[in-house]
Parts: sequence; C-alpha cells; structure tokens
Amino acid sequence: MPGNKNLKKKLEDIRKQKMVSQKVVKLSDFRKIKKQSQSKTVLVVDDDPIMRSALDRILKKKGYEVKLAADGFELSEQLEIGHVDLILLDVNLPWVDGYEICSVVRDNPLLSDIPIVFVSARSTDSDIKKGYDAGGTDYVAKPFDVDQMTELVSAILMKSA
Repeated sequence: MPGNKNLKKKLEDIRKQKMVSQKVVKLSDFRKIKKQSQSKTVLVVDDDPIMRSALDRILKKKGYEVKLAADGFELSEQLEIGHVDLILLDVNLPWVDGYEICSVVRDNPLLSDIPIVFVSARSTDSDIKKGYDAGGTDYVAKPFDVDQMTELVSAILMKSA
C-alpha cells in the first residue's frame, strides 16, 4: 500500500527531527558525572607514610576518592573540611591511639554513622576485641591481602549507601 510507505516515512522524519532537537551529552561528560555521583571518599589514617601511600594507590585504582591523615589531629581536620564515607584507621598512632579516636568519632552524633575499619599490625584477639568494643565496623590485620581489603571496602560502602 503506497499510503503506508508515505506514513512510515513521515513518522520516521518526525522521529529524526525530535532526536536532532534533543541535547546530546558527550560520553566523556557522562562518564565524569557518573563517576562523581558514584565516587565514595575514604579517609586513611596511619602514621606510616608508606602504608598511607599504598592504601592511597590501591583505593584510587578502584575509583575511590582518598584523603590522608597521619594522626588524630589530621583526621579531625579532614572531617571538618569534607565528607567522608569510610575511615581506615590504624591503632598505633602518635598522641591518641586508634581505639580512642574511634570512640570519640562514635560519640559525635554527626560522625557516628561513618564506618570505621581498623587496619593494624596489632592482631591479637584482645586487640581485635578492643577495636570492636571501641565501635569499629571491622578489623583488618597488617599485612593484608589487597583483594580482600578492596572487597571489604566495597562491601562496607555498598552497605552504608
């Protein structure tokens, strides 16, 4: 039927015109927006610069935004200037240890929901229990397996989203 071809062509022309008139987003812009909306921030608190650097590289490679602190004072500065979704916290820190820092964070109603994972060379049962008692979400002994660490971080951030 000749009328059907005409109708089909007119409808196709209208569809093409509507598609052309719509704003198109570049793929690179879309990826940037998507990454920003999905990016989670992890604060790494460790007095050892090598450990901070290692965790920084590991987490950035997985797409996380990473903030670094060498002690409790730098942690408090980082928490004042921006949002944090997860804290990876060493126990052995100068001035105030990780257990005390965790307790202080848990006592603050504005920060109490932030998951805290202890990452420490102290790995006896009593050390681990002390971490959980202080309010830790989890406890990872150093040295740690990189894949297990990134899986744990991912799981905790998905759960807290």
